[in-house]
Amino acid sequence: MTIEKFLEMLSGYLWGKPLIYTVLFVGLFFTVGSGFWQFRYIGYILKNTFGKMWSKGTSNEGILTPFQAVSIALAGTIGVGNIAGVASAVAVGGPGAVFWMWVCALVGMMTKMVEVTLAVHYRDKNPDGSTYGGPTYYMEKGLGIERGFKFWKIPAVIFGAGIFTTFFITLQNYTVAEAVNNTFKIPMVAVSLVYITLTYLVIFGGIKKIGEVCSYVVPFMALFYVLGGIFIIVSRFPDAIKGLALIFKSALSGTAAVGGFAGAAFSKALQMGVARSIYSNEAGWGTAPMAHSTAKTDHPVRQGLWGAFEVFMDTIVVCTITALTIITTGAWTSGASGASLTLNAFEIGLGFFGKVVVTVGIFLFGWTTTTGWYAYYEIILRHLMRGRENLQKVILTLYKYLYPIPGFLMVVFAVTTGLPPAIIWLLADISSAVPVFVNLIAILILAPRFFELLRDFNAREFGEKDGTYTGNVKLFYES
Repeated sequence: MTIEKFLEMLSGYLWGKPLIYTVLFVGLFFTVGSGFWQFRYIGYILKNTFGKMWSKGTSNEGILTPFQAVSIALAGTIGVGNIAGVASAVAVGGPGAVFWMWVCALVGMMTKMVEVTLAVHYRDKNPDGSTYGGPTYYMEKGLGIERGFKFWKIPAVIFGAGIFTTFFITLQNYTVAEAVNNTFKIPMVAVSLVYITLTYLVIFGGIKKIGEVCSYVVPFMALFYVLGGIFIIVSRFPDAIKGLALIFKSALSGTAAVGGFAGAAFSKALQMGVARSIYSNEAGWGTAPMAHSTAKTDHPVRQGLWGAFEVFMDTIVVCTITALTIITTGAWTSGASGASLTLNAFEIGLGFFGKVVVTVGIFLFGWTTTTGWYAYYEIILRHLMRGRENLQKVILTLYKYLYPIPGFLMVVFAVTTGLPPAIIWLLADISSAVPVFVNLIAILILAPRFFELLRDFNAREFGEKDGTYTGNVKLFYES
């Protein structure tokens, strides 16, 4: 058995029916339990997120403004998964995989909203006003302290270990180097060196600096890429309509082999759609809540709105642009995969300039994702070392210097060994499956707390039945 076949088998097992159904069930559970909140209040969500991008926040507690926090989260979500990940989903699962990405994202808006809300509610507040939180924090306080689950450290350690596998198995540096090499013929190792240098320039400024940089770069990079894709789709509008029809037709029936596309059954479309959706928008992964926990906000649910917004923007907007461009241009039947497939599609639509658009997009998407994920690892390390300030300072300093190195080493290894891109993506799928499962179980157990917070928010904002939220998010750990 080859290493690729083994990884395919392992990925298929981890992303098999149990996890896929868990992802969809949790999203549906919170969607139905909240009265389809993300659909009923989509206008309110957009007005209070996209419409208030430059707000300074509604609280003095926290490190970042709400938009800076969501910029880090969007930097982590709107990344190479939107370009190479979507292409990989279509190349393996066929156009039908896009439908399941949408389904996963629509219910995932609520999953992400729950994660962010709980992260803010259970976060730590330091004497200097800084705040940190995330899945390991709500496992400790929600499962451990509130519910008396003495073994809360077991899921917390499993979650943290799963997240930290991506410290070593990282796609961003490799995908950026591959794309720049493909377009401009610059050696991948040289590109990688420039990439880690720019990463160091940002992360040395800490989480606040990352938030500031991302708040400027993320809107520009998303707009730059989306406009290029929209131009191709509009210029080939009849083909785009056929592409949409093919997505819906293939969602339940699978896709027959055509051209360089090997064909895909319904089960493969479902598996690839859900896996790539989570890898792209990270709903249920438990990553983005760590960035959101640092935001200045007066209510956990208010920051949760940004979680729903980022899933919508990431998958329903950016991933759809990528998918339709690939399908509309016919590039999906070429046999290519990953970033190369998206590059081919944009080149068909815009000529060499299209390749430049995607390459610049991949570089910015990858770079901001790398800097955004730096914040996630730091927050986990802060929790692990909490109460041991001297050790925490040493570990965080070492981490800051070592952080970009594994990505560079992966590029060197791939170049010297000829490692296929498919193996890189299989490793990414494997590393993301474990923390997703652990985090989803945790938020299901904590569902009563989320619904309590949501009822209170509805009472304050919409005059609905009184809730019971008393603001103990500010005092939880201290009390």
